[in-house]
Amino acid sequence: MVLPGLTSAQPAPALLANCATCHGVDGNATVAAFPSLAAQPKVFLETQLVLIREGLRDIPGMADVMKGMSDDTISALATHYAAQPARVQPGPLRPELFRAGQAVARQALCGTCHLPDFAGQQQVPRLAGQNEAYLLQTMKQLRDSPGPGRDTIMAATLHGMQDGDLEALAHHLAQSPVPRAAAAGRP
Repeated sequence: MVLPGLTSAQPAPALLANCATCHGVDGNATVAAFPSLAAQPKVFLETQLVLIREGLRDIPGMADVMKGMSDDTISALATHYAAQPARVQPGPLRPELFRAGQAVARQALCGTCHLPDFAGQQQVPRLAGQNEAYLLQTMKQLRDSPGPGRDTIMAATLHGMQDGDLEALAHHLAQSPVPRAAAAGRP
């Protein structure tokens, strides 16, 4: 899917435009139900795209786009979005809910894998500043529907959490400041 004259490190403009429909022109999604890709760890993005391409992660809107996509194109997309600066997604801060989510994050040890500032690392996604609705939806899916391509550590971590806990956690993560490195884009 790389256009003539572009290297594998440069995704085709048409492909980026297609991605922008849901994930935003710069990788910062403006639709709450979709994840922001900006400043996500490259390895995480590559892994998720391969899982989608191989049918191990079911995202109907992406299945046709990913079908037959080369590893080079996937790597180029991951490199591109990892380098984009991340922004905190808009939404009002609800202090009580934020503090409740902070307590849930501490108790669940979210910072162990996602790092204390929720910047993510390698195959672990950045959560700070991510879309709140997307975080909540994803955590509910991980808790309620473990299956192929699902992270068993996350499913176990979220097991037994009530919806209110997940709502507080999603709010806390979405309202957490985007770490400096992520705000500048990852190298």
